[in-house]
Amino acid sequence: MKRGSTAKVAVALLTLGLALSGCSAVAAERPTVVVTTNILGDITRNLVGGEADVVVLMESNADPHSFGISAKQAAVIENADLVIHNGAGLEEGILNHVEAAAAEGVPTLAAMDAVEPLKFSHDGDDAADPHFWTDPSRVELAADAIAESVVEHVDGVDSTVVRSQAASYKAELDKLVASMEENFAAIDAGRRKLITNHHVFGYLAQRFGFELIGAVIPSGTTLASPSSADLNDLTGKIRTAGVVAIFADSSQPERLAQVLAAEAGQDIAVVPLFTESLGTEGSGAHTYLEMMRSNTERITRALS
Repeated sequence: MKRGSTAKVAVALLTLGLALSGCSAVAAERPTVVVTTNILGDITRNLVGGEADVVVLMESNADPHSFGISAKQAAVIENADLVIHNGAGLEEGILNHVEAAAAEGVPTLAAMDAVEPLKFSHDGDDAADPHFWTDPSRVELAADAIAESVVEHVDGVDSTVVRSQAASYKAELDKLVASMEENFAAIDAGRRKLITNHHVFGYLAQRFGFELIGAVIPSGTTLASPSSADLNDLTGKIRTAGVVAIFADSSQPERLAQVLAAEAGQDIAVVPLFTESLGTEGSGAHTYLEMMRSNTERITRALS
């Protein structure tokens, strides 16, 4: 290669290097919104769009009650422009990291703060039910709170774009509610009875007119365990109510639900649903909207 050509190549490489370093600097300056659960992560991505990077900590098919994070993910929380978490004790394994970040001045938002929580009782103790997303109407309230928190705390985002995307997503949620109402209308009133593997459908039951007979694990968390007395009591309720299906979460083993169905001595189906976590792509529950439509179809088919 001639000397002059070599010089031109060197200049070109230097220019390219400067350009790339400039791009890296711009990319590094992009604001980051960290979201704990994948359900909230999907909702947040629909609201934020391309205005900021959305980092979701929980993988598909994970259990929000028990999942933990790495040291690298903990550092991401500490350096976030905004942290969005569910609240009401759902993310038991990472709550300490969220609280530590808040103590250091990182803005945080508990989505539960935007909705009116339901209570459930067990052994005389009342606790807030964290599973508000089973009612899309409450998700609309959370979406408003998330959008406004992004606008308030994340520098560089276009507030008009975020609010416009929030309005579009809420319109999709309205369509979801209408679709769920239409599907559930096919279920006779006497069969609108739900048994789940833990207390997860309180909000759905209230919004769409179902009766909660009980839960295999009589708690709002999958980390609890049922006693023999709990299972015997629930078996009696199943027989009395004429329950035809037990709904188990896809992220949890079905063994207890299968044992309970067999113990009841009736023809009871055990139907897996996506309730605590989104599924992988192609599962029919890769987004929140997909998940709710899929669950609606399975519940309607099982109880009709």
